[in-house]
Amino acid sequence: MDEAQPSHFEQYGLSAAYDEMFAADTEPRAHYHALFERLREMRADELQQRQYAADRAFLNQGITFTVYGDDEGTEKIFPYDLLPRIIPGHEWEVLERGLKQRITALNLYIKDVYNEGHILRERVVPRELIRSCKHYRRQMEHVKVPRDVYVAVVGTDLIRLPDGSFAVLEDNLRVPSGVSYMLANRQVMKQVFPRLLQTTPVRPNDHYGQTLLATLRALAPRGRTDPNIVVLTPGVYNSAYFEHAFLARAMGVTLVEGRDLLVHNNYLYMRDTAGLKRVDVVYRRVDDDFLDPMHFRRDSQLGVPGLLNVYRSGNVGLANAIGTGIADDKAIYAFVPQIIRYYLGEDTILQNVETYLCSDEKQLGHVLANIETMVVKAVGESGGYGMLIGQQSTAAQRDEFRERVRADPR
Repeated sequence: MDEAQPSHFEQYGLSAAYDEMFAADTEPRAHYHALFERLREMRADELQQRQYAADRAFLNQGITFTVYGDDEGTEKIFPYDLLPRIIPGHEWEVLERGLKQRITALNLYIKDVYNEGHILRERVVPRELIRSCKHYRRQMEHVKVPRDVYVAVVGTDLIRLPDGSFAVLEDNLRVPSGVSYMLANRQVMKQVFPRLLQTTPVRPNDHYGQTLLATLRALAPRGRTDPNIVVLTPGVYNSAYFEHAFLARAMGVTLVEGRDLLVHNNYLYMRDTAGLKRVDVVYRRVDDDFLDPMHFRRDSQLGVPGLLNVYRSGNVGLANAIGTGIADDKAIYAFVPQIIRYYLGEDTILQNVETYLCSDEKQLGHVLANIETMVVKAVGESGGYGMLIGQQSTAAQRDEFRERVRADPR
């Protein structure tokens, strides 16, 4: 590479993985050229100073998250990569089409499973996977969901393959989290690289709050033309509380906890300084298990007794609907291409990564024999919990995980 390049490029080498900035000939990709030239102008210590400024900005704004069970501490500043991932417009258009295709099919799948069950009778998806799914909610059978939208907000994890194409790593359809960090990331980027963003045609994302608000308004009961919308949070000790408060502010709606809400005459109300105020839509950030102690976990202090009955009666909208975990179960993930083909009659735009189902004896044997090269996930978990990254694990951890998989291969 050019000798004029600063020290932070001198030791840089390409690996077998897809490199976002550089092509195989170590030349910057066209859409990274402006950033590359800006970096060439900067000293290594200046880059470090900007990273420090970004970290300080996150700290000052309280942009934090929690990792449960981490011995090093509870509150952590959101990790920020100073170098942005730049996705050119033609790639983004493919991503957008692929993500829309995927969530459309999964919404149809959830509706079908809780109602007619055609896809199960035709054995496109094994019925046993639904019976054994811990996120299946019998209480949602034959419930009329507003606009048939079970999933209004989805968090899809994507990965680059070595050939540069994108694939879906997993779907998060229950209580997906993380969008606020992306929005905050953009704001910090404007502070750290103001000239770069001013001269680069980057698509804006500051309309997200109003887009989310419009989505939630569409879930309001019939006749509620000016719906009252709330964000339901488990409280300040939840790992994503920053995001709950952030999104409530962005939409201009009230952030509430379960104790702020009550059910009366099969309607949901919010305690207000002026009395009780009817609630029409709940953007809930509380898991199914804790949402309604009358129907789910009896010991929950986070939810609202009777909320499920109000929802089933059509008197409140929920985002996301209860029971959507039947679509982001890791075992169901393996069948998403078939689900897309079944409901939409289309080829899958965004492929899955290669996946092995441990409920299949042959595939189980392969996983156990090669676990050091695998990423093994519990089918019902999310957020990085219940998983083993083989290449980063110890022999003891792998042995422990083998025993867990043998005991419960589903």
